[in-house]
Amino acid sequence: MLKILRIILLLGIMIIAGTAIGAQAASPTITLLNIDGAINPVLADYIERGIEDAEDSNATVCIIQMDTPGGLDTAMRDIVQAIVNARIPVVVYVSPSGARAASAGVFITMAAHVAVMAPNTAIGAASPVSLGGDGEQQMSETMKEKVLNDAAAYIRSIAEAHGRNMDWAEKAVREAVSATEQEALELNVIDMVVPDLDSLISQLDGREVTLLDGRVVTINTQGATTQDINMSAIEGFLYAIADPNIAILLLSLASLGIMIEILNPGLIFPGVVGAISGLLAFYSLGQLPVNIAGILLIVLAFGLFIAEIFTTSFGLLTGGGVIALVLGAFILFPQGSPFSVNPWFISILALVIALFFVFVLNRIMRAHRRQPYTGREEFIGKTAVVKTTLNPEGTVLFKGERWTAILDEGRIKPGEQVVITKYEDLKFYVRRKTKEEVKE
Repeated sequence: MLKILRIILLLGIMIIAGTAIGAQAASPTITLLNIDGAINPVLADYIERGIEDAEDSNATVCIIQMDTPGGLDTAMRDIVQAIVNARIPVVVYVSPSGARAASAGVFITMAAHVAVMAPNTAIGAASPVSLGGDGEQQMSETMKEKVLNDAAAYIRSIAEAHGRNMDWAEKAVREAVSATEQEALELNVIDMVVPDLDSLISQLDGREVTLLDGRVVTINTQGATTQDINMSAIEGFLYAIADPNIAILLLSLASLGIMIEILNPGLIFPGVVGAISGLLAFYSLGQLPVNIAGILLIVLAFGLFIAEIFTTSFGLLTGGGVIALVLGAFILFPQGSPFSVNPWFISILALVIALFFVFVLNRIMRAHRRQPYTGREEFIGKTAVVKTTLNPEGTVLFKGERWTAILDEGRIKPGEQVVITKYEDLKFYVRRKTKEEVKE
């Protein structure tokens, strides 16, 4: 009887466990990713990883919430490829209210299996910003035409694959047109306008999408659980420093640290900080579209700051350094791109650096030039009083002590003053004071 009870209990446990597992398996999962900021390689890696994780977990759909001013063409194409080649439906949701999908964001939105916008959002202005403009590296007319035609053909292809308005998509590239969420819906640029994420999940239920391999998939969000995939700590850090203002700050810290270490060998800490900041600055600049002329101007600025320390220019070199730093910072990145510097940040940074070089490093160099207070160097240039006739050898009194002294030429009687020119073998080598020195 006891054995029968054990068997029944075991069967009950197995049935309950099987039911729980089946219920868990039947519950769909929605993966949530987030784009908030400029499009760069770090963000592209994060989106690719998020879509792969969603595929591995058999998520019913992957939703990318996006608010972006645009970004790098190469990173945008990586994200588009990840969306197009995904084995599950990918929804791009331009949100929250007030968000935008500009420049590279237009391509990403058009590539989604379902394109959605929240109220009071905008999409458009997808013209390549590297086509020219004040302060940018100029392209030849032929190259401009090639870049423009390539971008237009690319976005038309993306729009056509999802049955969206190809003509408007091309205008977004060639004429930089934009549209509100309602205009985009009427123009067949997007599929839905929904106020929030819950409404989006509800309206996605039962919607059919066609994947790249031709499979028609029905999105099932009934009773779905959401799973947020955020950037890892490393990805978040790398994305944070891939910012124009941070890049310039790191470059400035690198220059300051290395210069201080050169002027004061052995301090170690400034050199270590400078080296680390330099490596991070190179990484940051490598993620951004930079103008070489801007980098050269920033390097020139620090060269002028250093020259001010060794040259008496009455602030002219420092002023030139400040101007070079500000100009370099403003032309370092293409105008009109999502990567721009904050004018107030650059102004404050230039002022702080200028004051640092004028006051701090100037004091350091003065300390280096100041005569030592200890050791044999202390004696040089000091005055001693003759105690016994120097002809040329005799004795002098220096700081209450008698020293053997040797006169450079002539003969000096006791009571007169001489100047120490050298110290060697416990002897002073002295010279007669000039008339000017005696008057002083």
